[in-house]
Formats: sequence, C-alpha cells, structure tokens
Amino acid sequence: MPLWLVPGFTQRASSWDAVVAALPAPTRDEAHAVDVPLGQPFAEAAHTLGSQHGVGTWCGYSMGGRLALQLALDAPEIVRRLVLVSTTAGIDDEADRAARRADDAALAATIEHDGVDAFLERWLAQPLFASVRSDAPGVADRRLFTAAQLAGALRDLGTGEMTPLWDRLGELAIPVLVVHGMHDAKFTAIAHRLAGAIPGARLAAVECGHAIPLERPAELAALLHELHSATDTSSASAS
Repeated sequence: MPLWLVPGFTQRASSWDAVVAALPAPTRDEAHAVDVPLGQPFAEAAHTLGSQHGVGTWCGYSMGGRLALQLALDAPEIVRRLVLVSTTAGIDDEADRAARRADDAALAATIEHDGVDAFLERWLAQPLFASVRSDAPGVADRRLFTAAQLAGALRDLGTGEMTPLWDRLGELAIPVLVVHGMHDAKFTAIAHRLAGAIPGARLAAVECGHAIPLERPAELAALLHELHSATDTSSASAS
C-alpha cells in the first residue's frame, strides 16, 4: 500500500527526500512525496490529491497535514491511516479566521510585489524555521515557484480559508498519529488538542522545532515506518 507524503506551504515534494531516504524497506519503496495542487479552493485541492493518488497511508506536514485531514474526513475510503505533522484542524473563531485571511492576503500582495526570492528569505528567517539548515532537502526547490503560485497558495489554502474541522474529528475511524516538535510551543498545544479529539489517536513528540521533516527526518521516518508497517500487517492478515 502506498505511503503518500504531502508538503507544507512553499515546499515541493522534494522536501520529503531525507525522510524517504531514512525509511526502511519496504516502506521506502512504497513512499511517494507529492506536490500540492494549486489554483483550487482548500477542500477541492484535498479532493484532487485523493483522486490523483488514491488509497494509502497519508502523511501531511503543516499545510499538507490540513489537506490530508480534510481528505481523511471527506473520503475515508481513500485514507487508511493518517499522520498529522505540525498541523492544525483550522481556526475555530470566525473573527480570528477573518483576521488570518486578511494577513494572508496582505502577505500574498507582498510576494507579488517583492518577488519569490525576497519573500523566501524573510519567510525562512522566521523563528519558526530557525533550526532548518540552508541546505535542507527541497529548500532550493522552493525558488521554482512563481510569485503568482505562492500568492495563490496563501489565498486558496491558508488556514483562514479552510472550514475548521475540529467538530468533525470524532468521525475519524482510522489509526491516526499526531506528531509535534517539542520546541514548537504553539503546535505542541494544537497537537495535544488534536490527539485528544481524535478517537484512539497516538501522540508523538520529536526533539526539534516546527519543520520536523527537515529537522529530524530519521525520527519522523521511524514513526512513519511503524505506522505504515502496521497497515501492511493488518491488510495481510485480513486477506
């Protein structure tokens, strides 16, 4: 069964290279990093991922985690197991959600005005990504995006654009692993809330910040292999 890996904002599939390389066989052979479809509303982009790639274990980081969660809730026949890495189920409060949309729209306009290189320099300089090495997998590939693509991703796929999913988490009837970085205070709290609301979810902490696939790929690979191998075992025993 495939293991689908969905990247975060500004990232391409190559951001998963170190994680894939660290996976033991046969999980490594079943792992496929994918690019996020652009130019679509949030829920539609999640459904496009599912239709393009199909059944499997789905793992998403940050924005990719939100998309994987949306897909798992809307198409449970596609998502057999789910891994949520440094992500959220959305913004509950409508006023906060509107404020986030406004912030993202302003940031999108800045990208269009200043260009991709200037934006990425500022984006990666945030404290959230302070511990990401400049030569981490996929960092250079971020510059392949156009300003219009990155701005569009903010407008279409930002957290403020998604309908919050907190009240639907109880629908998940699949194995779910929620992973957070120990030094990422905001998403540690969110991870605990996610794991508490998803029936039977497992919570795992990694000694790093927000960008776990780039900061601690081997540790994340071990967690993915454990979950995905369990998927294969259960499938084999049922056949």
